[in-house]
Amino acid sequence: MKKLGFLASLFFMILCTPADSGKPGNSSNVSDPAASSRTGHLINYSKSLPSLLDSLDIAKEDLLLKIDKSDYTLTIATDSLIIKEYPCVFGGNPIDDKRKEGDQCTPEGEFHMITKYPHKSWSKFIWIDYPTTDSWRKHKAAKANGNIPGSASIGGEIGIHGVPEGMDELIDRKYNWTLGCISLKNKDVNEIYPYMTKSIPILITP
Repeated sequence: MKKLGFLASLFFMILCTPADSGKPGNSSNVSDPAASSRTGHLINYSKSLPSLLDSLDIAKEDLLLKIDKSDYTLTIATDSLIIKEYPCVFGGNPIDDKRKEGDQCTPEGEFHMITKYPHKSWSKFIWIDYPTTDSWRKHKAAKANGNIPGSASIGGEIGIHGVPEGMDELIDRKYNWTLGCISLKNKDVNEIYPYMTKSIPILITP
């Protein structure tokens, strides 16, 4: 961790290409006070998701997944209850909505899982269905308005995944290292992985 900036940049260049390449990738210890304070306020972060679901008698089909880009949180919830919050990070531009391939933005809207699989570089990959019909609408509008080049492609292969082994500090320090994906600590993506199904709505908000 002594050269976090260099290592993170290296992993960014070498490992994260599947996050926005259009090709599938074989794709709480806290180090600073600000991160410690934020993590300390995450709902039920110190409790295991299986025990929470068992105690609340909540089934997989009742779950929602909410990702808040401004709060850097991924939340497992139902329509009426927050079950557990996790810290997460995003693409190199964590503020804007995704409009094209290569803009390093994390898309906003409602999505669903396409598939999920183990990933050799960041533990697990939960592939979401970007671009949706709404994604295409926004992409075409951005071209029509001259906000992106007419030749721009919309991109793809956006998902939820972990970090390179031993790099949890990327999450603790809110280092937005992906090309548009949502990144969790490996233990956290491993915890939510068994509960992810194609029917669970994934809501990503600014």
